[in-house]
Amino acid sequence: MSDSVVTPVLDPEDEELERSLRPKRLDDFVGQERVKEQLGIALEAAKGRGEALDHVLLAGPPGLGKTTLAQIIRAELGVGLRTVAGPALEKKDVAAILTAIEPLDVLFIDEIHRLNRAAEEILYPALEDFRLDIVWGEGAAARTLTIDLPPFTLVGATTRSGLLTTPLRDRFGMTFRLGYYEPEQLGVIVRRSAGILDVEIEDTAADEISRRSRGTPRIANRILRRVRDVAEVRHAGRITDDVAREALELLEVDGCGLERIDRELLSAIADKFDGGPVGLSTLSVALGEETDTIEDVYEPYLLQLGFIQRTPRGRVITQLGRAHIGSVRTDGTLF
Repeated sequence: MSDSVVTPVLDPEDEELERSLRPKRLDDFVGQERVKEQLGIALEAAKGRGEALDHVLLAGPPGLGKTTLAQIIRAELGVGLRTVAGPALEKKDVAAILTAIEPLDVLFIDEIHRLNRAAEEILYPALEDFRLDIVWGEGAAARTLTIDLPPFTLVGATTRSGLLTTPLRDRFGMTFRLGYYEPEQLGVIVRRSAGILDVEIEDTAADEISRRSRGTPRIANRILRRVRDVAEVRHAGRITDDVAREALELLEVDGCGLERIDRELLSAIADKFDGGPVGLSTLSVALGEETDTIEDVYEPYLLQLGFIQRTPRGRVITQLGRAHIGSVRTDGTLF
């Protein structure tokens, strides 16, 4: 894995800091206006009836606020929250969590598309009928114990909704797809986060960070923290336009928000594979990156910019992609 602003390994202090920057209420959540409107109505209706909120599926690229929305749902409902990762869940884990859940609580499963089949199947009656069926024994001696569960809300987050099975997808009452943010929306987030961090920032500096944040709040906040470091170590602590540009150049984040690994991906397709098509596994070996990282982290934004295409035969760089890598200096800044 590359050392990148996009997918950094955070130490506990940074993780705690990132959590502190997240909005706590729906009114404070910036962007995704249609999602907020629909979710707000559903939350008010559920609270008014004293019922559990319908199960919610949140889909979209990493860093757009799926985990934050799950925590906001819990806060707005005033209930408990259990957070688990889909890949780590076994059948027995699901049973243990469901039997311990309190009425109207929220269960948040991140990367729910990576839930194993046995764990997924035990969820079906729980989601539909609030019932847990436990089978023990085999063959003719098999017996089923049915446990009634209190009403609860499952919030699932996925970066690849196409990998969800139809039976699981159909059990969600609401499905929301989060899209990339506009620079103006990210500017609001950067200014809000700077206030929480007690850092003075010029409007032009906030705008510069926003333009280079790949339409993603998580990246905007992480870049802001790195820019703050440069401002504190090399300057007087205030983030000016010049300080922001100096820090972004140090981070090798170019004018479109692409980092070194993004440009290496484009260059690999253009130079090593004559523009493509090139298979994902081949590209993974050439870059020394996991296929999932390429597919879930780097490609979505490159596709959004129109720099690459996915074809049945593999990845292809577009004329826009060629033009971009041809206009970037070796230090990552644009001509």
